[in-house]
Amino acid sequence: MTLVDLLSFGFMQRALVAALISGLLCPAVGVYIVQRRLALLGDGLGHVAIAGVGLALLVGWAPLPVAIVVCLVGAGGVEWLRQRGKVFADTGLAILFYGGISVGLLLAGLAGQGAGTLSQYLFGSLITVTRGDIVLIAALALVVLVVCLGLAPQLFSVCVDEDFARTQGLPVALLNMVMVAMAAITITLSMRTVGLLLVSALMVVPVAAAQNLATSFRTTLVVSMGVGVITGGGGVLISAVADTPSGPTIVVLAIVLFALAAVVSALLRRSAPLADATVPRPHLVAEAHADDDDHTEAVLHGDHVDFLHDGHRHAPHGDHYDEH
Repeated sequence: MTLVDLLSFGFMQRALVAALISGLLCPAVGVYIVQRRLALLGDGLGHVAIAGVGLALLVGWAPLPVAIVVCLVGAGGVEWLRQRGKVFADTGLAILFYGGISVGLLLAGLAGQGAGTLSQYLFGSLITVTRGDIVLIAALALVVLVVCLGLAPQLFSVCVDEDFARTQGLPVALLNMVMVAMAAITITLSMRTVGLLLVSALMVVPVAAAQNLATSFRTTLVVSMGVGVITGGGGVLISAVADTPSGPTIVVLAIVLFALAAVVSALLRRSAPLADATVPRPHLVAEAHADDDDHTEAVLHGDHVDFLHDGHRHAPHGDHYDEH
C-alpha cells in the first residue's frame, strides 16, 4: 500500500494533523524551558500525566482531559514550592518522575488495566486519535501558541534573569506559572503523538537544532517551530511507510535534523570571516533621567531584551543602560 493510499484513511489524516500540531507546539514551549535550563521538566510532567491517565482509566473518563487537569495541578504545585524555596528544582522534578509514574501504574492496576494499556500513552499511538481529540488538541494548541508568541518578550526576560525582570516590574511569579502551565498542556496534548516518555525530546531537540543555526532568540523560536513541524509530519509519514512506531520515529528524525544542523553550523563558522578585533564597536550609553526604573515594557532585540523608555530602547549593561 502506497503512502497516498494510507493518507486516504481517516485515522492517518488525524494522525498527521496531531503530529503537525505537536511538532509546532512542543518547540514553541520548549524554547523557554531550554532557556531556563529545565530540559528535564518535560520528562517530569510527562510522568505526572501518566497519573492522570491512570485516574481516567479508574473512573472511566476520557484520558486526555483528565491528564491535562492532573498535569496542570502537579506542575503548578511544584512551581509554587520552588518559588517559596521549600524544594529545589531537581528535587521537585524527582518527585514528578517517581510519584507520577507510580501513581499512574497503581491506578491503572486498580482499574483492571495493566501496563500494556498505558503503553499507547507512554510511547504514542497516533492511530487511536479520535476526531474529538483533534478538536481539543487544536483548540488548546491555539491558546498555548497565542500565549507563547504574545508574551515572548516577558517570558524570555524571566528566563534570562528573574531578578532583573522583577526590578522592571514584571510579574515574575505569574509568568513562571504560565510557563509551566503551557508546558503541562503541551506535554499532555502530545502524549498520543510521541508518548509521555518521549515528548521531552520533541520539546528540546528541535530547539537545540535551531540554536545551531540561529543567532537570536526570535530566530531560534521560529526555526525550532519549523524543525518541529518537519519532524512531526515527516516522522508520521516515515513510520507509515516503514511500519515503525510513530513516537520513536519522530524522535529519531529530530535527532538526525539536529546532527545535520550541527554540521551546517560548523561549516558556516569555518567559512565565516573573522571579525576585526582592532575596530572598536560604538557604545552608546543612555542619558540619565529621573525615572531610571521606569522600564516596564520588554521588547525582544536579537538575543537580549530591551526595555522601552520615552520612545527609546534601553538595554541593561552593568550599572547603566545602553541606548539601542
